[in-house]
Amino acid sequence: MILHGIAFIFFILCFLFGMAWLRSGLFNIANQKIKTWLHYLTSTPVKGVMTGTVVTAFIHSSSAVMVLTVGLASSGLIPFRQTIGIMLGSNIGTTFTLEMFTLDMNYLIVPSMIIGCVLYFFKSPQIRSSGMIFIGFGLIFTSIRAIQWLATPLTTHESLRSYMIQVNEHLVLALLIGCVLTAIIQSSTVVTGVTMGFLAAGSIDLHAGIAIMLGANVGTCITAFIASIGGGTQAKLTAYAHIWLNVMGVALFIPFIPLLGSVVGTLADSPDLQLAHASVLFNLICSLLVLPFANSFARLIEKVHLPKKS
Repeated sequence: MILHGIAFIFFILCFLFGMAWLRSGLFNIANQKIKTWLHYLTSTPVKGVMTGTVVTAFIHSSSAVMVLTVGLASSGLIPFRQTIGIMLGSNIGTTFTLEMFTLDMNYLIVPSMIIGCVLYFFKSPQIRSSGMIFIGFGLIFTSIRAIQWLATPLTTHESLRSYMIQVNEHLVLALLIGCVLTAIIQSSTVVTGVTMGFLAAGSIDLHAGIAIMLGANVGTCITAFIASIGGGTQAKLTAYAHIWLNVMGVALFIPFIPLLGSVVGTLADSPDLQLAHASVLFNLICSLLVLPFANSFARLIEKVHLPKKS
């Protein structure tokens, strides 16, 4: 049990490290281009959604995109109202990573690690960043497979079995777990990815997995909020809007977790793929519901959070 626990923690750290290297490599390659896209392609909410989706899908981090957005709003490069479309798109774009996790990439792990290690020792920053992408890719998929393998012996242990039963029976507890873990790790993708591992091993049921995923969407707001501290009014409004958007979306979906589970159950057979589809549907529906009212939503945030003039 102790050895399994240590191995589980080790592979969680490998997962985090892999995501960090993948994001850093992609971000280093496209850093200036991303800032340019966010600056010029957000003049309307629809353009903002498309830009936020593409950029987030490319660098595999909605948190990184939101930190960038907060920074651009803080510096005055884009007004707060243009950030609404970006955050709606970033919520959609982050689901591409989860869908990628469900692909069978085992045969690419070893070649990816070898190529990455070779490229990393080149002097060119671009080639080194490419090496980081390959290494990160290999670490992520190695960790996913290891977590799936370790989940079964861990959760069948008597000390954890009763706890996992509680998670399955009390969806609010599952939601809180997702929220707190994401706030600590600052990556909803990692928390949901680990949850997919437990689902694939049959350690938790789909409804609990969906609740953890919803909680992760709330917990991820902490990153943008931290980035907004000391950043001025526009940055704070952007962080508040991100919190409101995710909290309201999760609150709306909580009563419909069983329905969402039934819908994704018809779309895929494997539980981990069902959770990935659930994340896509949740974020897509929430973003499309808010999109027609993006400007009104921005005015509401300004009305609630801007200091009233005396």
